[in-house]
Amino acid sequence: MTTWPRPASFLFTDTPMSSSHHLFRRREAAAPLLLAVCAGLGLLALGTRADAAETPSASFTGSAALTSDYVWRGSSQTQGDPAVQVGFKAAAANGFYGSIWGSNVEFAPETHASSELDFTVGWAGKIAQDWALDINVLHYRYPSTTSDLNWTELNGTVTYRDNYWLSLGYSNEALGSKDRGIYTQIGARFPVNDALRLEAAVGHYFLDDVYDRSYSHGQLSAIWAVKAPFELRLTAHATDHNAERIFGDSLAGSRIEAAVQASF
Repeated sequence: MTTWPRPASFLFTDTPMSSSHHLFRRREAAAPLLLAVCAGLGLLALGTRADAAETPSASFTGSAALTSDYVWRGSSQTQGDPAVQVGFKAAAANGFYGSIWGSNVEFAPETHASSELDFTVGWAGKIAQDWALDINVLHYRYPSTTSDLNWTELNGTVTYRDNYWLSLGYSNEALGSKDRGIYTQIGARFPVNDALRLEAAVGHYFLDDVYDRSYSHGQLSAIWAVKAPFELRLTAHATDHNAERIFGDSLAGSRIEAAVQASF
């Protein structure tokens, strides 16, 4: 896809958000994938409504954030400018969930992309006493673009004791292309006290089929729970030189991101 910021939150899994700064060839729309996501959201809504009638454990949650820069997998999605982000999630008692998340973006001028909507259908739950699993299908959509930048990704995250995670994402149309991309991330959360926690993650994006090269990135965040439901987040991002070759020096490399976020 972080608020539910993508890099370190598992309400949606680190999944990401599209880094399609380069204009790809126009593709035929991935209709089967999109239809599957839409159908899944419809079925989930019906199932959640039924579960809510039977048990109080069905939930509806949301988030909002104002961030100084929308950074996804190490690169800026807004040319370094601020972003406003809002998300909603419906979760059934059996672990199935659906969500929608949105943000403003700024890609290459010829794409005319100004907004991003992420639609997710998945399942999350405990698989052992200390282990949890989240698997989902995530569809990235750019309503305002004049080019076909939309794409879909299958994601999975294994979490240990709520503080350590390993994520894997796969797409055969990575970043809106016609080619395969595989993303991996490992991370950890370190509570300092009731109000402060640190989060660190390292990721590698296999994009040889798309750009003839892959890249790595890392991030370190400090999150301060000021007063419920508000949090302040400060994140330092860094990428390797391959990311700068792919996306450009102004979008990759080192940068600081600050955000105020709230959950409801």
